[in-house]
Amino acid sequence: MNGGKVVLTIKQYQSLLNHYAATQSIYKAKALHCHIITGGLLSDHLRSSLSVTYAMCGHIPYARKLFDELPQSSLLSYNIVIRMYVHDRLYQDAINVFVGMIGRCCPDSYTYPFVVKAAAELNSIKLGSVLHGRILRGWFGSDRYVQNSLLAMYMNCGRVELARKVFDGMKNRDAISWNTMISGYYRNGFMNDALMTFDRMVYGGVEPDRATVVSVLPVCGHLKDLEIGREVHKLAEEKGLADKLEVKNALVNMYMKCNRMDEARFVFDRMENRDVISWTSMINGYIEDGDLKNALDLCRLMQFEGVKPNAVTIASLVSACGSACELKDGQCLHGWAIRQMVDSEIIIETALISMYSKCKRIDLCFKVLSGASEKQTGTWSAIIAACVQNQLMREALELFKRMRREDVEPNIATLNGVLPAFAVVADMRQAMDIHCYLTKSGFMSSIEASTCLIDVYSKCGSLESAHKIFDAIPRKYKCKDVVLWSALISGYAIHSDGPNALMVFREMLRSGVKPNEVTFTSVLHACSHTGLVDKGLTIFEFMLEHHRTAVRSNHFTCVVDLLGRADRLKEAYDLISAVPFETGPADWGALLGACVIHENAELGEVAANKLFELEPENTGNYMLLMKIYGSMGRWKDVENVRNMITSIGLRKKPGLSLVQASGSTSR
Repeated sequence: MNGGKVVLTIKQYQSLLNHYAATQSIYKAKALHCHIITGGLLSDHLRSSLSVTYAMCGHIPYARKLFDELPQSSLLSYNIVIRMYVHDRLYQDAINVFVGMIGRCCPDSYTYPFVVKAAAELNSIKLGSVLHGRILRGWFGSDRYVQNSLLAMYMNCGRVELARKVFDGMKNRDAISWNTMISGYYRNGFMNDALMTFDRMVYGGVEPDRATVVSVLPVCGHLKDLEIGREVHKLAEEKGLADKLEVKNALVNMYMKCNRMDEARFVFDRMENRDVISWTSMINGYIEDGDLKNALDLCRLMQFEGVKPNAVTIASLVSACGSACELKDGQCLHGWAIRQMVDSEIIIETALISMYSKCKRIDLCFKVLSGASEKQTGTWSAIIAACVQNQLMREALELFKRMRREDVEPNIATLNGVLPAFAVVADMRQAMDIHCYLTKSGFMSSIEASTCLIDVYSKCGSLESAHKIFDAIPRKYKCKDVVLWSALISGYAIHSDGPNALMVFREMLRSGVKPNEVTFTSVLHACSHTGLVDKGLTIFEFMLEHHRTAVRSNHFTCVVDLLGRADRLKEAYDLISAVPFETGPADWGALLGACVIHENAELGEVAANKLFELEPENTGNYMLLMKIYGSMGRWKDVENVRNMITSIGLRKKPGLSLVQASGSTSR
């Protein structure tokens, strides 16, 4: 004792600091720090130990201040500070410390796993490759922990082939190595490779752990491979891993993805402990199965058992209510979210706007928007999409402009939502404005934005601009997708440019892209409206022979229209009679329209009578039949049809024209 103060040796101070670091006792560490300062004992050695202690306790400002005050930092100090930054997700700071370390201190096998992880989280393959080079030069390339970190980094950066190269060169793999490869293959879409790696692991005698099971089950779910999923379940039971909560959750999710809700529920009901993830997974399973009632019942049971739904749970249920147009249930969930004070969560706000939009309550969509505490990109995107969905195109455009004025940056989802509004409005000046914005903001590198812009220019009548955008798609896309090709073909079809539509269609086939139902609809429509009957029939036969899975009822409607316009009405009627689908108003409407053009009363009557059965309240069908009779001078029949309309109580809706001038629209 000296003057009432306890004087400790440097060794005792060091021992206490090590203890406080291990127990993360930040307050005791601060008290001891004060004691050291007031005692005048703050040496470089203790300063280094204090920096390490604060870093282990997660107190970044004190740890970094003490670290920077050191005249010569030790390897331990560097490693602990780098670890601290990585632990707190300050990856760039971790890299900066590592760079400052070079030339002053030699990194070791403890340093590199953390620095490599930082590079992985920054998604910097360039930095990761540089670190890999330093690892090899420093003779740490055979260290298992370093190798595992490299595997994770390459997988995280999407460089699967480099991860495989590191893995194949490992002489001493552990379960972490195998798990990293399995989960990496899954995240990068290499499902079969993930299963093959799992098989190699099991048959190679490596003991799987919880992480193995949790990594491989999502692969089985994605592939809907129920047989292998059950084998993994059996293996987990044999190894005593199936009782772990995360394994149970993964099993529930796997069975759900394999469309076996009964087996998912079997696992769920036998879980001793269920967390919010367990409940949410099961609820999402019922939602994907289209069973909203069971999903809502499970949510009530969840709360009864004392588990509070999180934002993801509520957002999923709200979205399901929207898809089912169950407004009342959606409003109940909205009320619950307000009472639990989670209604300001962005995921819930966007789900509510989407739900009210699908239920045709755009007024409530705007109410949610006005109540949003902070209007973020997701909220704006949802309200813009809601306006488009409810045919409020000009309102959608105004909201987009307002979003930009409030300095909220749109993302690709925002643009995918608003670009259809530009297409419907079909204003060339606005189309050029949005094109300039997309170019300046870098969104033209997105194939989705380019596809939408092609549609916008097509609707504005500028097919030349649409084709220029198509030709300028960045070369980094190895193959223009079917949606992009279909958008351009549709543009030519809208403007009855059959030859160019056919040219693009043939070019698409030569490029190896497989057409879908939309592609065939567009090209058949183009042939129909330009009189290319034989070519249209050739494409139809090609579709039936080589792309039968793409055949839809509307393709037969297009061919009926094609034949009808060419006055081949008997063939059109025979095709309707032979359609493998249930015929609808579109088929008979196309035939009736053709009969009007060619004044064929016999088949016109057949088509009209069928339409009177299918849609008795559509006055247009009656008018078309009257037009056929009138063109042939059969005025008595015209009078009979008119009396039929009167007896049913139908009234023809008046026409409507819109004129736009000086930015305003008049009816």
